Amino acid sequence: MARSTSDHPQADYDRVAGEYARRFANEFDQKPLERELLARFAKEVDQHHPVCDLGCGPGQVARYLHNLGVDVFGIDLSMELVRCARELSAHIEFRQGDMRALDAEDGSWGGIAAFYSIIHISREGVTDTLRELLRVLCAGAPLLLSFHIGADSLHLDELWGEEVSVDMIFFQPAEMREYLSEAGFIVEDIIEREPYPDIEYQRRRAYIFARKPQ
Repeated sequence: MARSTSDHPQADYDRVAGEYARRFANEFDQKPLERELLARFAKEVDQHHPVCDLGCGPGQVARYLHNLGVDVFGIDLSMELVRCARELSAHIEFRQGDMRALDAEDGSWGGIAAFYSIIHISREGVTDTLRELLRVLCAGAPLLLSFHIGADSLHLDELWGEEVSVDMIFFQPAEMREYLSEAGFIVEDIIEREPYPDIEYQRRRAYIFARKPQ
């Protein structure tokens, strides 16, 4: 997770970081579509630039991409999740950062995988956040973006026994396509799936392949 819309999202995720890592560090063992999509993404990245797992959590996306030969690093708002990721994958760089204001030069990244980090950005802020992602990508580089499908939101006061204040924003695929287009991306593909039973939050999901224009 990259951020919530509460005033102190970092503290919320810091409190649940250990349990989050325990639950999700090896999630792709049970998620064949995600493995397929990440393999596709790995083939499309610009190999002359590093690739970012944005909102990396405990680093499961970065680790999977690294095993596919991608030069990848991870960024998360929560320093405790960054620490978990470093412990689980010491051979990969992880650092703290905010997806709304990235500490990176223009055109310096060869791809971004952002799994469920956009769900913590308000609708009013999505286009500006996507423009920031576009800024740091090199020409032609891909974005793989995932989110839960819906037109509503969910506020959490408790997560895994810890008190939190976290908002999850759900988006319709056509709505996100419009945000991406407004930000300057070319949308190439939208994939939807039902939730895997018993192993994840029961909400339909979307995965979008988009690209910065050449």
